[in-house]
Amino acid sequence: MITLMLASELTKRVVVTLAGDAVAQIKDTVFDARAGRITGFTLSGRGLLAGPLKQSLPFAGVHAVGPSAVMIPSEAVFEDRGAIVESGGTAHGRVIDAPVITEEGTEVGTVRDVVVEAGTSGRVVGFEIAANENLDPRRRKVFIPRGQTLAVSGEAMVVPAGASHFVAEDLPTFGAQVEAFQAHTHRQTESPDPSDPSGDPGAAGTRGTPGPADSPSYGKGGLA
Repeated sequence: MITLMLASELTKRVVVTLAGDAVAQIKDTVFDARAGRITGFTLSGRGLLAGPLKQSLPFAGVHAVGPSAVMIPSEAVFEDRGAIVESGGTAHGRVIDAPVITEEGTEVGTVRDVVVEAGTSGRVVGFEIAANENLDPRRRKVFIPRGQTLAVSGEAMVVPAGASHFVAEDLPTFGAQVEAFQAHTHRQTESPDPSDPSGDPGAAGTRGTPGPADSPSYGKGGLA
């Protein structure tokens, strides 16, 4: 099971070297929108009065992103802050509250947060959204997978139509839905024949229920 976290939760997370030294804390998360991965982090000093640092942390220099800290080998991996910030494209304000639209053109909600995979991949695997009636009559907060080839846009988050069959109501169960969605996508690639039941989005999973076992943008406030 993959471990997931919200990008907003990374804000103020301490940066610790493998020698055990707490050297900074996360200020903002920078994404590569096309690749769907974290590019790096801008940093601030530790403590209430600490301000932004002139250095940044490229994701290539991260040892691991964990539930309590971002681990790095040493401060030698830090780079000039501009190298990370200038790589960003989409502004924070156009990501949070941006509409989520399926590739068939149906709007299913608005973005509340970005879901990333913990560890060393830095992958953006989905979004926390405020669902509308097209996805959930009760308009609840749900989590929906991001496709492998559809990038985060500056105006809308585009997800595959089949992703709506793999939503979850909470982050702990969303990991199983992401894995089921990825398995479903793989089966579609291997068996594009429409007569193949595995090509039916409903065959691999339903909303809130995992399927079968075989189945850079930069922004203020810690999220881009």
